[in-house]
Amino acid sequence: MASLPRRGVLKGLPIAAGAAMTGRATSAHAAPREAAEGAFPQPATRAARPRPRRLKTRLTVRFTEQKLPGVGTVLSRTYDGAVPGPTLRVRPGDSLEITHVNALPPNTGPEHHGASLNVPHGFNTFNLHLHGMHVDPTGEADNVFRSFTPADTPGKTTTWRSVVDVPANHPAGTFWYHPHHHGSTATQLLNGLSGVLIVEGDIDEVPEVAAAEDIIMCINELKVSGGRVPDLTTETTYERITSTFLVNGSVNPVLNIAPGQVQRWRIVNAGALTTLYLTLDGQKMHQIACDGITFMKPVAVTAFQLPVGGRVDLLVRGGEPGVYRLTAGGLPKPLVTVKVKGTPRPMPMPTSLPGRPPVLPEPTRTRALTFRSYENVFPGAFPHAYRILGQGETPHADPEAGRNDLAWGRFRADYVNHRVRLGQVEEWTVTNDSRRHAHHPLHLHTNHFLLTKINNRPLATPVWHDTVGLPPHGSITFRLRATDFVGRAMVHCHQSQHEDEGMMQIIDYVR
Repeated sequence: MASLPRRGVLKGLPIAAGAAMTGRATSAHAAPREAAEGAFPQPATRAARPRPRRLKTRLTVRFTEQKLPGVGTVLSRTYDGAVPGPTLRVRPGDSLEITHVNALPPNTGPEHHGASLNVPHGFNTFNLHLHGMHVDPTGEADNVFRSFTPADTPGKTTTWRSVVDVPANHPAGTFWYHPHHHGSTATQLLNGLSGVLIVEGDIDEVPEVAAAEDIIMCINELKVSGGRVPDLTTETTYERITSTFLVNGSVNPVLNIAPGQVQRWRIVNAGALTTLYLTLDGQKMHQIACDGITFMKPVAVTAFQLPVGGRVDLLVRGGEPGVYRLTAGGLPKPLVTVKVKGTPRPMPMPTSLPGRPPVLPEPTRTRALTFRSYENVFPGAFPHAYRILGQGETPHADPEAGRNDLAWGRFRADYVNHRVRLGQVEEWTVTNDSRRHAHHPLHLHTNHFLLTKINNRPLATPVWHDTVGLPPHGSITFRLRATDFVGRAMVHCHQSQHEDEGMMQIIDYVR
């Protein structure tokens, strides 16, 4: 996407239409977005059954016309008729079995292969990515190389299956799911096609955490124009449309909390383009997890950056009675209005947590990558080039052209950019060398990494992440030790338009 001077990055550094719209819309499956009076809206929940420990469910993707509070009637692609889709709850050791129904109309336009692969396309084809989950990236599990294509005949559906075994030692925390088909990811996320995935476990058994009301805040970013979300058919399709930010399907919903009461907020940035710099006035916040990994103890925070795809878990204590706002810098409206009222309910905070220690041994291998964008290098509707360069960069398709080969440094489905050996500790330095298009949140599939430096300055306490914003014209350094799973996965920019246009590489985890 072209420059987002006010919307692309709302503050800077990491802290902790088209012809495809011709299918018939339906509102038969649309979940009501109005909560009961006085209640904060929450997505529908589907949880695993105890015997056997399995969550077996179905997710249908279709065009849905729904009334979104604060927005109006919107036609968009949805999971089961709602934005966001249902929350899935599992525990370590569970099996997650999903039947995917593609009820979208046939794709239109040409197929894109080879040199044209990095042109947005296939807007009615999707697949499944379990963002942040440490699970098998191959077969019918978290395999983003699959394509759940629609039927060739309008009105028909196709059916696909995912089976994911959650490891017995999987961290308990907040994750999310969304489509990751190359070429259509940005369009589908900006339709609101996403949902929260929660792994329950040890953190939930801490008495002070268990006593706190569990609140999901799934932030969706929609690009609504004329009552629908258009497909990404030109570089500037979404530049011309102001983003609409929803929390659990509503604009600025109201959340009630009593003085002294402690609530657990699970905040997910399920957008596609915009990093959010969040502040909450008048309340005390303690962060207890980042990207699904629990801290060793709560950390008091006053503001935090949430990159596209990032998550934080907070314990929030109600302060003095009054009306307060959860805001994101640069947005005209609050994300949530918080009302502190009622009988005081003093509740304690935990002093320690069953977290993952923020340490890894000294690395035995280093890698250096550079995220760089180039303006106006291609003819046609998508003139910009988004590349990942440095070690492992995608080579020139035309050796004689060298770096004049415009395909160089962009995603190629048949080229493995990095082979990462299980158990080996590596140190990666990733530099943001883009000038105008400098908003690049890095996301790594399958394994978390330990952020140790920003702009070559060591963090006082390293933090586990799976997604982190690259500082404009700066760098991050992290350590990585891949474990358990072999197979191909991705490292990419999670500004999803950049991803669809080639800012993505293949990692092969090997023994």
